Amino acid sequence: MNTEEQRLTLTEKIFSEKAERIVKAGDYLLLDVDVALGNDITAPVAIKEFEKFGGRRVYDPERIVFVADHFTPNKDIQSAMQVKMVRDFARTHGIKNFFDVGKMGIEHVLLPEQGLVKSGDLVVGADSHTCTYGALGAFSTGVGSTDLAGVFFTGKAWFKVPEAIRVELKGKFTPGVSGKDLILHLITLLGVDGANYQALEFTGPGVAAVSMDSRFTVSNMAIEAGGKAGLFPVDAVTQEYEESRGIKVNPRSADEEAVYSRSIEIDLGTLEPTVARPFLPDNGATISTLTAEKIKIDQVVIGSCTNGRIEDLRAAAAVLGDEPIAEGLRCIILPGSQEVYLQAMREGLTEKFVSAGCAFSTPTCGPCLGGHMGILAEKEVAVSTTNRNFVGRMGHSSSEVYLASPVVAAATAVKGYLCGPDDAALERLT
Repeated sequence: MNTEEQRLTLTEKIFSEKAERIVKAGDYLLLDVDVALGNDITAPVAIKEFEKFGGRRVYDPERIVFVADHFTPNKDIQSAMQVKMVRDFARTHGIKNFFDVGKMGIEHVLLPEQGLVKSGDLVVGADSHTCTYGALGAFSTGVGSTDLAGVFFTGKAWFKVPEAIRVELKGKFTPGVSGKDLILHLITLLGVDGANYQALEFTGPGVAAVSMDSRFTVSNMAIEAGGKAGLFPVDAVTQEYEESRGIKVNPRSADEEAVYSRSIEIDLGTLEPTVARPFLPDNGATISTLTAEKIKIDQVVIGSCTNGRIEDLRAAAAVLGDEPIAEGLRCIILPGSQEVYLQAMREGLTEKFVSAGCAFSTPTCGPCLGGHMGILAEKEVAVSTTNRNFVGRMGHSSSEVYLASPVVAAATAVKGYLCGPDDAALERLT
């Protein structure tokens, strides 16, 4: 192995494997895509472009995945027609991986769960949070719908290999702290454009202490710092997750002498529950600095592609305990997939949520983007485990959204104002 081969980031390694030669940051590559993803908002645009330019056959129906998750179950005629277009296209082109109501999930929860993406894959999706799959050690990134149409034709996409930022983790989380707090803390350090066209690569001894569900959360929000991807190494945690889905993968990590654009060190043991205040994900503050303000909350949302996995629901249920949600507050729980829904039922979590006064919904992205099933009214304030809190993101332009972990969201639902878990809740979390 020559010196050049020993100095690769994980990003460069994945692209080098796909290109079958050593590549470095800044190189331009035209490569085969392992998985191409569209949803009920973005796929119709890609389909129209594909047909506009005479497309008759997709390159490989086995490598295309469609998930109807943003406005489903359909909220109106327009959304119903969009899903019908995707449904008909999938049927015509033999695309078996089309996930509809009743067997669907939120796309970035569903694809890893179903084993449709795996470590080392090159994945593009017409959704900005496609970077989620970096948790598996895949290079996955969002593209435009017209780019997706091009992949329908050729099975290929152009890439510029990005530089990488090294995020070295050490220690382990204390009770009540999770991947959501890590990524909100990191985005606060970097800013919403601090990683523009760069990959965030998580390394160091602390990585082993980060669960797979937390890794998905962290990678999911890499885009909120401008990142093209957020990658974790393929280690024992990854291998166990993949093997449970019948996928065998080899360890994969960056070289020790890899060249990064910058390095950041984070001690997981020093992190506190962190919240992103309106109106940007980098407007972070620890919950301890905000609790005294007793910010009244109208709605709590627990779910989404960021925090809709079973670990998230378990944490929220533990914090709730036997307490009802606060009078006058709405709490909406969104399992990330049908499998998460079923597991929540098996564990008694669904009954706990409903008994506490929460709405327990079919998997959907609806509230996250102000689409349906949880839109905020004028001047309402929400705590949400979603990934964006821009002006008007979840409803009225005068509404406000605080981004937080399931632990903080559940504690807030009980008290009625923004707060973290009390000692009793922390005890239940352990």
